Amino acid sequence: MLKVKVTSIGNSMGILLPKEALNKMKASKGDTLYLVEGAEGYTITPYQQDFETQVGTAEKIMKRYRNTLRELAK
Repeated sequence: MLKVKVTSIGNSMGILLPKEALNKMKASKGDTLYLVEGAEGYTITPYQQDFETQVGTAEKIMKRYRNTLRELAK
């Protein structure tokens, strides 16, 4: 378990993540991290929770409009 402190950053509040936590998440400066609420509290993750749903929707659209997309790619 890693310990972090809440600190003031300008007019806001924030936490500083240790390098080892960022390395495990493969995150670096400028990346977006997500707070996901669960039964035991919040989890910080680099993955968007509904990403699989978005990919599934994109695949349906690409399959439906395959010929149109092929023509646009020329």
